[in-house]
Amino acid sequence: MDNIVINGGRKLNGEVKISGAKNAVLPVMAAALLTNGTCVIKNVPCLDDVSVMVSVLQELSVRVSWHNDILRLDCSQVSPVAPSPEILGRIRASNLILGPLLGRFKEAEIGACGGCSIGSRPMDLHFAALEALGAKILPLEAGYFAFVKSLRGAEIHLAFPSVGATENLLMAAALAEGTTVLHNAAAEPEIADLAAFINAMGGRISGAGSNIITIEGVKKLNGAEFTVMPDRIETGTLLLAGAMCGGRLYLKGARFEHNTALLDAMRQAGINFTYNKPGDSAYIEVQSAGGRPWPLPQIVTASYPGFPTDMQPQLTAMLCLAQGRSSVCERIFENRLTFVNELKKMGAAIQAHDNCAIIDGVARLHGAVVRAPDLRAGAALALAGLAAQGCTVIEQAEYIDRGYEDFVEKLCSLGADISRQSKFNTVVCGKPAAAFRLVV
Repeated sequence: MDNIVINGGRKLNGEVKISGAKNAVLPVMAAALLTNGTCVIKNVPCLDDVSVMVSVLQELSVRVSWHNDILRLDCSQVSPVAPSPEILGRIRASNLILGPLLGRFKEAEIGACGGCSIGSRPMDLHFAALEALGAKILPLEAGYFAFVKSLRGAEIHLAFPSVGATENLLMAAALAEGTTVLHNAAAEPEIADLAAFINAMGGRISGAGSNIITIEGVKKLNGAEFTVMPDRIETGTLLLAGAMCGGRLYLKGARFEHNTALLDAMRQAGINFTYNKPGDSAYIEVQSAGGRPWPLPQIVTASYPGFPTDMQPQLTAMLCLAQGRSSVCERIFENRLTFVNELKKMGAAIQAHDNCAIIDGVARLHGAVVRAPDLRAGAALALAGLAAQGCTVIEQAEYIDRGYEDFVEKLCSLGADISRQSKFNTVVCGKPAAAFRLVV
């Protein structure tokens, strides 16, 4: 188990490049299973979750090579065997192999999938969508088996705009007979990225990024090259780091149109930023004098384009320093406020009730030993530690590695006093060897 150690109270200044999006690259990797060709995926972040997904694909006989941020997937020898339950159980996104395997091979078997313990994430919506295409889902002792004689397009209405269900449906329907129209689809930018990748392979998907998506099935998909979108959650986390610590951060590659809900909240909190239009030179720059933000009386997480649940813990951390009372309500995952007690160890004044946090801002936080219960909560505790007076130790820091590439190194480059400790060594503002890149 690694710890992150932060000596807080330092301003952050400088430029950092936003990495490829975790929540985009994982479904894109799964979608490569739709072809018997080779896919080259660029801007791939070096993350624990990506490494686990590589292991899942290798269990399906995908030939993988990974150099720097370029991932090459040769899917010519894929076999729809059941991957190891131990590997599937390490990340939630492993369930995304269901749609492409069902589309290409007309059968798929998966075990129970893992991920952070932030709340219930049942597979019911995934199964209902696939069953509407003609699939049969059979429960197994520790997983599910799906099969179909022939997938056929259908009119489908999701009861909730589930990101995972939308992604699985897009991949399965891409090789179905006829046209599928999905209503109440998830509209996240990562959905549009997945659709763009499938279209690059020869698919025919329109409307992705809206709540109605049309998929015209094709008989075959080919290999393709594709560049993954920048990570909007890393962008938001660094924006809030700059707002909490003061200074000036230039986030190269950040896309303002992917972060409008957060930027609106920051604007209401009195935080200044600038940005440019999308393109190769996209950026967001945050400027802060380090003063206390204004309180936000009513933040409620919602499906995109609402305020993202993956940014709720980080915003909560910032509001601990606001000039008054704020309210943050979590409406996506029921267990996402477990980190509140950790912030209270640092001097935060928070009361949690009915999945809402009432936050009375304090003038300062102080360092403490805290424990990260999940990925985004770990990032929130790091932000609090950066702004706090004294030393903060974050235990179970490996959670942060699931979703942030070079987290410690990027913050070091911006002037933070942050280091990683493990039972083997300590890295202080130095870039260690990339432990998860591989060549197979």
